[in-house]
Amino acid sequence: MAGDELVELKFRLADGSDIGPDKYSSSTPVTSLKEKIIALWPKDKENGPKSIADIKLINAGRILENNRTLGESRLPLSEVPGGVITMLVVARPPIPDKNSGNISNFNMFASSLRGCDNFGHALEYSS
Repeated sequence: MAGDELVELKFRLADGSDIGPDKYSSSTPVTSLKEKIIALWPKDKENGPKSIADIKLINAGRILENNRTLGESRLPLSEVPGGVITMLVVARPPIPDKNSGNISNFNMFASSLRGCDNFGHALEYSS
């Protein structure tokens, strides 16, 4: 992208709703986009992201890296002259609080495998 070109982006959430569209400079860092997504996350949706680490932005099948700008991310602008680019937003679900007493499905599964071999067969211990 040449200079400080503007690009119009919208962000598609998992439920099919969108944030945007809005115009961004090619020098906008990916981290700034994620901060804006957090700020504009619909209040009626549960389990919104709390930090930029909770968000992945995907464009044309590639995950955008936090340490790059839009220009460095090489968006396929030539294919959509004057059009809006839609990026997929993947938000990590919140991790349950260890003190809440809730055990995640993974922890329950892992607990059920203790004392099992790699194939899930119970191990017999001899004394």
